[in-house]
Amino acid sequence: MTASVQPEPGSLPAIEVRGLHKHYGRHEVLKGIDFHVAAGQVVCVIGPSGSGKSTLLRCVNRLEEPSAGEILIEGVDICDRKVDLDEVRSRIGMVFQQFNLFPHLSVLKNLTLAQRSVRGRGKDEAVRIARQNLAKVGLSEKESAYPAHLSGGQQQRVAIARALSMNPDMMLFDEPTSALDPELVGDVLGVMKDLAQEGMTMMVVTHEMGFAREVGDKLVFMDGGVVVEEGLPVDVLSNPQHERTQSFLSKVL
Repeated sequence: MTASVQPEPGSLPAIEVRGLHKHYGRHEVLKGIDFHVAAGQVVCVIGPSGSGKSTLLRCVNRLEEPSAGEILIEGVDICDRKVDLDEVRSRIGMVFQQFNLFPHLSVLKNLTLAQRSVRGRGKDEAVRIARQNLAKVGLSEKESAYPAHLSGGQQQRVAIARALSMNPDMMLFDEPTSALDPELVGDVLGVMKDLAQEGMTMMVVTHEMGFAREVGDKLVFMDGGVVVEEGLPVDVLSNPQHERTQSFLSKVL
């Protein structure tokens, strides 16, 4: 399929990675990854620090430049130089470990800025959509607050609402609860569970094994820059087949 052809929604994997390699100098972080996420699927990626899971996630929307391989978003190879990368990225919501909110802007302005500058929406439409998504994450009363006045969990929920306000086809989460105090994790995971129930396509790098078991459609274990094992979350967590998976899970479960 050429880069200019738009596939029918749902006819192709939302995300497909083929033979992906990533080098930093002589250090090879990803060593030939093959990976896919079907439309409407929640795929959770687990593994030790340094396994390459966050690098894989960042390659999916070209925040990191792949060294070799293909990355197809809804059938479009985003490594093709002819591709409008900004247009493709507009269909991918991204939520990071850190919240990346603008500290000098109110919550509402954080949610409307990209809508207006990237999507070209008028002020009234952008505000309406922002308020809908703040309600979705349970923070309607915080629209006038500034990030410094919110808890970490509230900031992360605002970051999710900001990503949703761009009307993405899929969401990428890079360890979204790792920077939070334990008592704040549940609210963020609750929002993510709601998104999954609504059919949002999601790729989630996480250490939250309970979330992976309950919400995930597929669990992928990475180590040393390769996919070691993948399958249904209940199968991988309860009966891992690979010795390295067994060793990792014995330390985290």
